[in-house]
Amino acid sequence: MSEPRDVDVVVIGAGQAGLSAAHHLARQGFAPGSGFVVLDGDAAPGGAWQHRWPSLTLATTHRVHELPGLAFEPASEDLPAAEAVPAYFAEYERRSALPVERPVRVSAVRRTDDGRFAVETDRGTWRARGLVNATGTWTRPFVPHYPGQETFRGRQLHTVGYRGAAEFAGRSVVVVGGGASAVQLLGEIAPVARTTWVTRRPPMWREGPFGDEQGRTAVARVEAAVRAGRMPGSVVGVTGLVVTPWVRRALDDGVLTRLPVFDRITPDGVAWDDGRTVAADVLLWATGFRAAVGHLAPLRLRTRDGVIPVEGTTAVDEPRLQLVGYGPSASTIGANRAGRSAAVALRRLLAADVPRSA
Repeated sequence: MSEPRDVDVVVIGAGQAGLSAAHHLARQGFAPGSGFVVLDGDAAPGGAWQHRWPSLTLATTHRVHELPGLAFEPASEDLPAAEAVPAYFAEYERRSALPVERPVRVSAVRRTDDGRFAVETDRGTWRARGLVNATGTWTRPFVPHYPGQETFRGRQLHTVGYRGAAEFAGRSVVVVGGGASAVQLLGEIAPVARTTWVTRRPPMWREGPFGDEQGRTAVARVEAAVRAGRMPGSVVGVTGLVVTPWVRRALDDGVLTRLPVFDRITPDGVAWDDGRTVAADVLLWATGFRAAVGHLAPLRLRTRDGVIPVEGTTAVDEPRLQLVGYGPSASTIGANRAGRSAAVALRRLLAADVPRSA
């Protein structure tokens, strides 16, 4: 594109949150194409799901909540999540006739002199009166730094680079992290390798159903942190790790016996200040992600902690910016609700020129 393209709303990202927002924008009267457009950095539908490790099945992942208006009915729970969910997203885009442009990589968002946003990409610039950011976290894996890390002679990788347990057969693997991904990967790797699990805090296990009250408490704590401009912390730190039948067996077998996180990394492994050491061929960092919002930096909305304060889905200091799949909505069910909230908020802000659809 040589000239900027004008639309009412640009949605950045076509994962669960972005597709939900697009659906609700259409319901709120924004015309697909001229009223709103979805810019997705991937070459194919599926969001972050298409990049998950092949051994992750629907049965072993967190529940995938349906997008509004289309049932998710996979043929088997044993299907790889990296195949089943992208196929569902592709069908959703097709049936809903959503205006998704891909691959389009957004480099920066700036304010214009006439009160719009200029969304700069590798395929030109879009100008919009409102913006929905749905870029998630997958492109920003987080690896903490420990003394001696650069001296380690083995392999280091984050969960984004994990493809399967077979490549670790016969090795000594230290898995770092206290979340669900760490538990899942330990379950896969332990049968073929020597594993050591380290976490910053003792894991909090949860047995029995996770009710509405617990859910509301978890969301409220994350919302309060993000509204105040603080890092929201781990959701697992609020909800706990689910004790599934496999987890119960792994706990009984000692696979999930945890050590406190080490103090430093050595050329051949990890070490603690009390003199304890563990030899390692591999350090697997299951240490989570950070929100992929670097392209929003020109708007100068982030706090010192790197957080954009939000009220619901609305950026506190820039109401025309809606953040979905961010903070309290960084889950499949939260993303659905956030998509609707974002669309409703933008219609109220931009209502003068947007007729309500039937």
